Amino acid sequence: MSEATITKLTRGGWLVKAVGRQIQFGVPPETIKDTMVLPDSVPDCYVLPREMFNWHKGICVAEIEFPVYFNFFIKKRKTRLICQADQADVIRKILQESVFGPETLNVREDYDADPEALDLIDLQAEMKFFRSNFTIDDLVEFIPFVDQVADLGDLSIRATGRNYYLLEQGQPIAEIPDTVDYNAAYRIGQRLAEPFIPPLFGVTCLGPSHGFDPTSNTSGFIVWLNHIGLMIDPPVNSTEWLLASNVNPKLIDGIILTHCHADHDAGTFQKILEEHRISIYTTKTIMDSFMRKYSATTGESEDRLRKLFDFNQIKIDRKLYIHGAEFKMFYSVHSIPTIGFAMTFQDQSFVYTSDHNNDPAKHLEMLDKGIISGNRYRELKDFPWSFKVIYHEAGIPPLHTPVAFLNSLSDRLQSKIVVYHIAEKDFPKDTKLTLARFGIEHTLQFKVRQPDFEKDYQILGLLKHLDFFQDINIGKAQEFITIVQEEHYRKGQLIIKKDSPGDKFYIIYMGNVSVTGHDLAEKKIYGSFDYFGEVALVTQSRRAADVYAETDVVLYTIERDKFLNFISGTEFEKMLVRLARIRNSETWNLLSNSPLFRLCTATQKTWLESMFVPTELAGAGSVLAAGDSQNDFFIIRRGEIEVRKDGQTIARLGNGDFIGSISRIYYDQPIRYDYHHTSQVSLYTIRRADIVKFADKNPGLLMRLRYEFGN
Repeated sequence: MSEATITKLTRGGWLVKAVGRQIQFGVPPETIKDTMVLPDSVPDCYVLPREMFNWHKGICVAEIEFPVYFNFFIKKRKTRLICQADQADVIRKILQESVFGPETLNVREDYDADPEALDLIDLQAEMKFFRSNFTIDDLVEFIPFVDQVADLGDLSIRATGRNYYLLEQGQPIAEIPDTVDYNAAYRIGQRLAEPFIPPLFGVTCLGPSHGFDPTSNTSGFIVWLNHIGLMIDPPVNSTEWLLASNVNPKLIDGIILTHCHADHDAGTFQKILEEHRISIYTTKTIMDSFMRKYSATTGESEDRLRKLFDFNQIKIDRKLYIHGAEFKMFYSVHSIPTIGFAMTFQDQSFVYTSDHNNDPAKHLEMLDKGIISGNRYRELKDFPWSFKVIYHEAGIPPLHTPVAFLNSLSDRLQSKIVVYHIAEKDFPKDTKLTLARFGIEHTLQFKVRQPDFEKDYQILGLLKHLDFFQDINIGKAQEFITIVQEEHYRKGQLIIKKDSPGDKFYIIYMGNVSVTGHDLAEKKIYGSFDYFGEVALVTQSRRAADVYAETDVVLYTIERDKFLNFISGTEFEKMLVRLARIRNSETWNLLSNSPLFRLCTATQKTWLESMFVPTELAGAGSVLAAGDSQNDFFIIRRGEIEVRKDGQTIARLGNGDFIGSISRIYYDQPIRYDYHHTSQVSLYTIRRADIVKFADKNPGLLMRLRYEFGN
């Protein structure tokens, strides 16, 4: 009997070597960067986990796109995928969008004018030009489990639902878990000593290279406009990258999605599942492809996924304005629909190509073969080389621009080009080009004329990030500008002293503060766009806790009387009154220790506290009955609840446990179990209307809770 060696990959999954072959179990993002450096390189055989999407991490753990590319284009062989029969259909849908692009296209929806009538672009023809004649079946071979056994000839694999067994002659030689973890592996450069303060206009490189470079981060960028971040194709785990670099992810409120290759869209879906709703800017063609791909990946309907974010549709022939900058989008030359953009902000200009073959020789070849029209050729020829800063990709043709072409440009042009999507080893030594440098410490800040209303825009941005203020009228917004004051505190400085009078409301613009005291199980940490100090103003009581600056902090404050006048009659006032009645160390500790709400941020916990309604149930009775609609959600303060199914007790719940399902309340689905109490029980009740509003503002959290704790 042969011996099997099992290697746990750095980014997750397992590589098993037996009988002279390699089999990878689980395929989290970028594990190809782990296997490329091993003696036997990238395997050609992969076992897909039963659950292909990890909602807690927000990533696909069956990310086979790059292994398929590597095996087909480099190794000249098929990739063998061992999976359940229904998963083969899912993978076909994913590869259709990411490798071949949409089966049908209607780019008319991406223009105000008629692109066909104007002879502007034929995306389908361009895609076919790069695709040649290969099909999905040329790329992959599916080996399905039959009666939970996959036959590989000299080996077989048995799936039990919890583990896989690698068998030789029917005897197990290796056991591998079905659950696939994902461990982020990335370089952050230098962590900032103090929280990052965004520039008026700048660019941060999250990664300079491509998906096949094991030595560096995959490309992705943040463009800072008016001190607010706009992500461009964020790589996977970009939020962890930001936190590790001392950058608050809340400083970013939008994403430009350029196309649906895994190295460009994996981080986008991950960002969608974070604390607040995010805005995504792209064309309808690309968004529809993105939805089809991730609907297949997650098993969720496209309609449900679209509710997780705000889609801002781009029109190629219409200017787009984001945070005071003017964007002009264009379709790049690539194998699937891809956009780049030229952008102006005040007296500065900037170009981002995305994946794009910008070689004039290739454009002329496409013109001569009738792939592109004369108008499209002229559009490509008129690339905005005159702009002041150009971020240009480079890579292996025909899908990318040869770096030799960029290096052949004049020294004047080269001096303003930053090259990305290329490994450092492939970057020319003798050049005036600049290789993109990743790391928050290398953020490029460009000199730019200050906007007339820079400070006002900054102040109004606070309102946008405060959930309870998003629907205020213009008059209230004007009032807000006139009543806020900016204050600065050094790290370690006392901001609020316990038992002092409540005289101000505080909103954090930059930095972190800590709230201590009040018998808290853990101190509260608040960051950018969080607020504090409100309860003492509403109740006219003394401060209940000390508040310190954990870092250097920039705050906006409002004096007590101005604050009370500003919130009068608003939803925020009602929330604060409820919060003042209920809030104490017990409610915070209950949420912090709850297995359900430990996923919540400090801001989300504060919002949840404001919904609590104390409820006492005496004696024995029913809280919820199976089959009924759930109008309330409950958290147990004291006492015990029995969970029953078909009259049998299957679980007992106690302090901090929850009764019911947030997702079933939100989607108005019937309860699956009976919940009973045999003696007095003390609960906190949250009404359905409050849950729905909370979930609408935090859709990513809803999805994570749903999959972590069941439907």
